[in-house]
Amino acid sequence: MKIATWNVNSIRARQERLLGWLESTKPDVACLQELKCQEDQVPEAEVKALGYHACWYGQKTYNGVAILSKTQLVDVCKGLGDSVEDPQCRLIGATVNGVRVYSVYAPNGQEVGSPAYRYKLEWYGRLRRFLDAHHRPDEPIVLCGDWNVAPEPIDVHDPVAWEGQTLFSGPERDALKTLCAFGLEDTWRNLHPGEQKFSWWDYRMLAFPKGKGLRIDHIFATAPLAKKAKASEIEREMRKGKQPSDHAPVWTDFDV
Repeated sequence: MKIATWNVNSIRARQERLLGWLESTKPDVACLQELKCQEDQVPEAEVKALGYHACWYGQKTYNGVAILSKTQLVDVCKGLGDSVEDPQCRLIGATVNGVRVYSVYAPNGQEVGSPAYRYKLEWYGRLRRFLDAHHRPDEPIVLCGDWNVAPEPIDVHDPVAWEGQTLFSGPERDALKTLCAFGLEDTWRNLHPGEQKFSWWDYRMLAFPKGKGLRIDHIFATAPLAKKAKASEIEREMRKGKQPSDHAPVWTDFDV
């Protein structure tokens, strides 16, 4: 089962690139983030024509997540379902062939210490409580998405300059570690120990051609699945070309 994740940064702006990528890469499951549109504006028919079932969780202008699958999606859930009133569409889950899959768009955080930054840390805590309430680490679970956190210095082009900045501050990395302590493993890192590769580059200041990126898009899996991961890649080439997303797709192939 080849499971991919991609922050498309507006599905309407990136529709043709998305459809071309689905045709060429052919993931069994594709988790999308930052749709930036409501559910009645998504390319439902076009995705279906390529052989994908889909579940969407969208909102106007911001956020939005989706799961596309070559096989039927069952037990779809949207949001964290806790007591917090939160209009931001950041998580959708579904079961695919016995594997529980989540598409996740973690908050960016904007500036360290800002209300958005506090929301980000709180949101990570809410997600950990969601996992504790609904799952066990011995279940086959995959959480894919744009996590807006680079886990380690190797995941940042200049960790000294980025230290303490949003996406690489200590509290954010600690929040991600606490989440993963549920029993989640970084499938790309497991298969690429010691390798430096990035999944996001700012649109500004020629960050992509200068190689100034961060690895903030991750596919996390519980142990029953992580041990079956046989390949994982970051599709850097998808960051090139006309009107690209600022993120590259990431995929992991599981022997299930």
